[in-house]
Amino acid sequence: MNKITEFLNQSGIFYLSTVENDKPRVRPFGAVAEFDGKIYICTNNQKNVFKQILANPNVEISSMTGDKWIRLEGKLSADERIEAKEAMLEANPSLKSMYSINDEIFEVLYFTEATAKICSFGTEPEIIKL
Repeated sequence: MNKITEFLNQSGIFYLSTVENDKPRVRPFGAVAEFDGKIYICTNNQKNVFKQILANPNVEISSMTGDKWIRLEGKLSADERIEAKEAMLEANPSLKSMYSINDEIFEVLYFTEATAKICSFGTEPEIIKL
């Protein structure tokens, strides 16, 4: 498993930041997966977060576990492939109560042009480029 995905899974909840009309919007997420060498998140295409990502794909994720925190910045791109949706549901079985691969609302998005910084007090950040 990728170190970034492992960190986000360990933290359980991470916060996704988007932009709407030049104002930041932040909300908690909890589902992450790796597929095809990329890091994926998911959402409902009826939610404002999805519309914000379509309008401006630049996002940032932040989360903390123990004495370390991560900041993952990059662009998100939608992936319509059934295999990507299956991978997300397999990695996050609790999503099966909300989504299916054939419904009209389930969207999976993957990071492009991403950089992660894993930090802790008193040490240099570990930088990971995707």
